[in-house]
Amino acid sequence: MAYALLFCALLPGLLVLWARATADAVALPVYGSPLLALLAAIAGALVLLAGMGALWRHGGGLPMNAFPPPRLVTAGIYSVIPHPIYTGFCLMAVAVAMAARSSSGLWLVCPVLVLGCASLVLGYERPDLDRRFGEARLPGPPEWVRYYLLALLPWAVVYEIGASLGVPAHSLDTSLPLDAQLPVWPWTEAIYASIYLAALLAPLVAGRGLRTLTVRACVAMALVFPIYFCCPTFAPRPALTGDGVWAGLLQFERALDPPSQALPSFHAIWAFLIAAAIGGWPARVWALAISLSCVTTGMHTVADVVAGAAAALFAIRAPAIWEWLRAGAERIANSWREWRLGPVRIINHGVYGGVGAFLVVAIAGTLMGPDHAGALVATGAAALAGAGLWAQLVEGSPRLLRPFGFYGGIFAVMAAAMLSSAPMLVMAAYCAGAPWVQSMGRLRCLVQGCCHGRPAGPDIGIRYVNERSRVCRLADLKGVPLHPTPLYSILWNVAIAMVMTRLWVVHAPLGLIVGLYLILTGIGRFSEEGYRGEPQTPILAGLRLYQWIAIGTVLGGAVITALARSGPAPAACFSWPVLAIAAGFGVVSTLLLGMDAPESNRRFARLT
Repeated sequence: MAYALLFCALLPGLLVLWARATADAVALPVYGSPLLALLAAIAGALVLLAGMGALWRHGGGLPMNAFPPPRLVTAGIYSVIPHPIYTGFCLMAVAVAMAARSSSGLWLVCPVLVLGCASLVLGYERPDLDRRFGEARLPGPPEWVRYYLLALLPWAVVYEIGASLGVPAHSLDTSLPLDAQLPVWPWTEAIYASIYLAALLAPLVAGRGLRTLTVRACVAMALVFPIYFCCPTFAPRPALTGDGVWAGLLQFERALDPPSQALPSFHAIWAFLIAAAIGGWPARVWALAISLSCVTTGMHTVADVVAGAAAALFAIRAPAIWEWLRAGAERIANSWREWRLGPVRIINHGVYGGVGAFLVVAIAGTLMGPDHAGALVATGAAALAGAGLWAQLVEGSPRLLRPFGFYGGIFAVMAAAMLSSAPMLVMAAYCAGAPWVQSMGRLRCLVQGCCHGRPAGPDIGIRYVNERSRVCRLADLKGVPLHPTPLYSILWNVAIAMVMTRLWVVHAPLGLIVGLYLILTGIGRFSEEGYRGEPQTPILAGLRLYQWIAIGTVLGGAVITALARSGPAPAACFSWPVLAIAAGFGVVSTLLLGMDAPESNRRFARLT
């Protein structure tokens, strides 16, 4: 009963309070209408109740992670939507935000809620189903239903919500001198608009390529929508002359579709993806005509179309790109090199730690400004000490005399920042640089073998064969394909870095930057831990230790966004003294993370 009350009463109440407390922190227009909110609420409630009923009837239990139903449910709503309870709950949350005209509810609380549900599925439910039912695979809906639910509908909804923002502040103009010389032909609107009909009728024309089209469309959305929201662009519309039918239709389309979300052009993306699914030269010619019409209607610039073609190629070649990333991670994981100078050993992976330290201190110092050089040195030193002490408490052992832990560094920086004259500025500046230091640190993790994954399929996993790696020495998993969890972390941190950069560019409140970083890094870490396989990580109440910490950082980040009252992020200010301080920390970190005394058994003497 307590578990049910937590998710059915306390959590919704806290979400409402969070939205109210952050009302002043999110300055974006509210989207939606009372009618749309009512429809979303009804749809969400029906989907949610259908999911709960299916678990009760077919699973023999209640919708509770801690007390899961004993049988795998594949019937009812679960044959159409894989996670109907979370889907329905998120729809209802969006409906409440629209009905309450809550900007923070719509743009902060609901996206975090969606990401949190996805993290819970990836980091706990999916691995739990695999353990209990043996790589369980839920039967999916028919391919045409999958296409509309997972590709076309999400694209339309997210694109429309983005369009409601108009042209965001600090957007980039994608026009080139060439664009001013190109004519506008209103009659090409007939070609330009044909993409809408093709997208709607794709299940009929794509044939066996429909499933591939759905997957590629999802890949394209995962690539392009973060660009739209974190690196916004707009395409200036040339003057439209004439009053014919096509000119009227083109003017109507311009009124519906603002010049934002321009690069990459999703018209070009959809055209090339549908053409690839259909196959044959007529489809390719049509896709090329669509791309040209993007320019001849004045709806997009040449740069938009070229970027759209590149994004479509990325989506089409996604399996090959993943294999390139996977193989690269495997090469780095087996790239251990060391040199001996008497009793001292120098290991090549220390360079990654040094570069990461240089980047985070340089970024934080540039964002703080030269007036906070003292705080920069103090927090940088605290980060190194905190990372070492944290790992000693969690992972230290006779075989791991000098480990380092990322969370220890983060918490130490926050503690040291509280002693400075501008604590929120210091913390926010480090949060903007933290994704970069963690990404570089994950490269070191690959070489050292820490933070490694659990066994995976050969098309996903990487093999560690270097005898110096922790995977071979501590986990006894030499040659076994393992989830490349450091690579997962790097990819997620790239997304976090985009969000942090965008928030700083638009001078968002410092408390919002700090809180969102903690929320996003916690969401990513919870998912990542579900695929990690380090034997020394404790498991408490069914969750790995770092999953509990990740939950804590998400809650802590929400509290900071709600309670912190801070000014806007200031403009960056480069200075050579800050760069010199960053270089010093880079050298010190390289030595700490890459130099040791392998024959000594003293505390902190040995890295392996």
